[in-house]
Amino acid sequence: MAENVVVLGSGYAGTGAIKALEAAGDGDVGLTWVSDVDHHLVLHESHRCIRDPGVREKVVIPVEEITSPGTSFRQGEVVDIDTADRTVHLADGTVEYNYLLVCLGSRTAFFGITGLREHAHTLKNIDDVLGIHEDVVSRTAEATAADPVRVVVGGAGLSGIQTAGELAELRDDRGLHVEVVLVEGLDQILPGSDPGLQAALRERLERRDVRIRTGEFVGKVDDDTVYLEESIELPYDVLVWTGGITGREAVADADIGKDERSNRIHAGRTFRTDDDRVFAIGDCALIDQPGNDHAPPTAQAAWQAAAVAGRNVVRAVRGQPLRRWTYDDKGTVVSVGEAAIAHDVSLAPFVDTFGGLPARTLKKAIAARWIRDVAGTGRALRAWSEM
Repeated sequence: MAENVVVLGSGYAGTGAIKALEAAGDGDVGLTWVSDVDHHLVLHESHRCIRDPGVREKVVIPVEEITSPGTSFRQGEVVDIDTADRTVHLADGTVEYNYLLVCLGSRTAFFGITGLREHAHTLKNIDDVLGIHEDVVSRTAEATAADPVRVVVGGAGLSGIQTAGELAELRDDRGLHVEVVLVEGLDQILPGSDPGLQAALRERLERRDVRIRTGEFVGKVDDDTVYLEESIELPYDVLVWTGGITGREAVADADIGKDERSNRIHAGRTFRTDDDRVFAIGDCALIDQPGNDHAPPTAQAAWQAAAVAGRNVVRAVRGQPLRRWTYDDKGTVVSVGEAAIAHDVSLAPFVDTFGGLPARTLKKAIAARWIRDVAGTGRALRAWSEM
């Protein structure tokens, strides 16, 4: 009888793992995919919907376009995992497993900042992104050049930078009266990255008339003001928060080793947890890497991990040795509206940082390759123009 492998989540990690499991499995592996939504979202391109909601059709991929006929899909919200009974509890039922791969992604971290959760848009699903578009556009009906709609984006990591760039593109495409302000608590945008990349991104943002404030942490928020350090008050009309991630509450009570503060699951380099039947990858996991590091919570890392994790689960089913995984950073490509900046990419080993058409084309190609891998060449070609 086939062992039942259950995969939780339809983000990059879960979707990639499903494809890997389908490719590696045979009659000895039954596959059940569980997600709270019936689609995969190409999240790193979802910010395009802030400018054009029509892009939704390109970045939302229905489950039936991804799975093989032998894979069973169950839509439901995961609320708990019982490792003793090998059962996943959903809001509307249960799913039993022999082996479990947890790819539940993350939720937005608000860091205890008063009022932030209640007043800020986030960027975790397609409804979040479309909600930003609708809120900004609706508020511009009564805006003027002297009194524009002020949109504050909190957090200048990849998501914050791309969001700010897309808001500027929306403003300019439609001739809207919108002011975009990007706020970062640390001293530089894209903290921890190469100074050349930081400078190039800042230049592109400022060229698009995005105001940047760094070195100012958010202290609290109310319905019309962001309160920064040094008693600085920053009025806003629309607030978007991209300032960090934390783990899912669904694993809080699960008997799996995890960081007790964030609920992110500890996993070794084979993706196995301290329960031999449970594996974890993606943003929900803290995956060991050489030098006491963890794999970064990025789409690139999730893609790479998923391919190995899917095959490792099949090996576990068959009693075969598991492979160890090391993250291979292939570089960074960031969009700023229609523009893009690439840095330290493996395809251009002799150039550290570049923009222009080569960077824009590379950004498109990365998205198209992922879409092709999970849903076929036809869908990738249809999405190309919108990426």
